[in-house]
Amino acid sequence: MNNPERSETAATGQAACTASDGVPHEAVIAPGPGSLRELFWSFTLLALQGFGGVHAVAQRELVDNRRWLTREAFIEDWAVAQIMPGPNVVNLSIILGERYFGLRGAAMALAGMLALPILILLTMAALYGSVQHQPAAQGALRGMAAVAAGLITATGLKLIPALQANVMGPWVSAGVAALTFMAIAWLRLPLAAVLLVLGTVACGWAFRSLGHRPSDSA
Repeated sequence: MNNPERSETAATGQAACTASDGVPHEAVIAPGPGSLRELFWSFTLLALQGFGGVHAVAQRELVDNRRWLTREAFIEDWAVAQIMPGPNVVNLSIILGERYFGLRGAAMALAGMLALPILILLTMAALYGSVQHQPAAQGALRGMAAVAAGLITATGLKLIPALQANVMGPWVSAGVAALTFMAIAWLRLPLAAVLLVLGTVACGWAFRSLGHRPSDSA
């Protein structure tokens, strides 16, 4: 039995991957998960692949492998998940679950993100308690942290081409990203302050840019 919400989302996804000149940005976008079970196991597998953060894995699974989202749509959804309270990828799972199956989908996607990973986490925490002071264990954690940082950096670089379609333009978008990096990584300013200042400036610039776009391309 077809879900009308899912059908509408599929049509939206197909339209989102086509530019105003009719040239597709991506390969054919799938209509999304076919059932709640597929949604649950998709986010379970996504969560089990995440080490030090699931951002890189989420982009690869949702955009490259399953093709539920275009790169542009992923960036937009991730931006919403980023500014909401709570873990980013958990927010993203709730957004996508609700989009395809409503409240049941949001609950199922959230369960997929948390159920099995929590069991593994509790088991690993119990085991780590007995070896946490060992040099080998501490070295392994430092190595994993470096790998996680590399994955996040690689994902950010991979998504840069999607800024070509951003309403602010690629150069302004890159400038905002560079200022954000310097403010947090170099000046070590609080994240909330950076989000409030640069986020407000970026939103204002985007609103201004939307107002100057031709009506037929809005």
